[in-house]
Amino acid sequence: MRLVAFDFDGTLSADEMIDDLGERHGVAEEIGSITERAMAGELPYAESLRRRVGLLEGMPVAAAEEILTSVRLQPGAAELLSRLNGSDTTTAILTGGFERGVEAALSAAGVSVDEIVANRLIQADGVLTGRVEGRLVDGDKANALRRVATESRIPLDRAVAVGDGANDIPMLRLAGVGVGYDPTPTVADECDVIVHSMPELAAVLEEHGALVDG
Repeated sequence: MRLVAFDFDGTLSADEMIDDLGERHGVAEEIGSITERAMAGELPYAESLRRRVGLLEGMPVAAAEEILTSVRLQPGAAELLSRLNGSDTTTAILTGGFERGVEAALSAAGVSVDEIVANRLIQADGVLTGRVEGRLVDGDKANALRRVATESRIPLDRAVAVGDGANDIPMLRLAGVGVGYDPTPTVADECDVIVHSMPELAAVLEEHGALVDG
């Protein structure tokens, strides 16, 4: 049994949910600046997330829903997840992004994972409040990976973590194999393997016994 844990935004999906929401709400530049600093490791993830979500205060829930339900997987990601589901492998998505977008993308692609650890935008009276809640508000993907591995009874040295940003580094270090998916330069230095496409990622997972057809 193996465990494969994925980041979502920029990894399984080309979409960046928070940036797309910011574009719709007219605060794309401000959010993009904070996102860039967070991805480079210049801001603690929790602080960066709260700042960015705070800029969405007052956004109509209907507009946010339209953005989140349009999130889609990367080309080839659905096929990869489908193959993993047919292997003796537990799959998890660990993201500081939002459950609604992850669930919409998986549903649209007709695939699933064993566990989603993500966050939720808080709403009231038909608008976003500018606050966020969930199991990864603090961005601690290492603890999330450790919990999923423990509950699945899979040793961490049999876990593969896949991510692209600075907040993925702790789980990349903790897993037996840390895979950077088109990572930032800071993240690349922390990876055991670097890939730039789903076929490349599939080859790595095959090599490490996490992807076995039939």
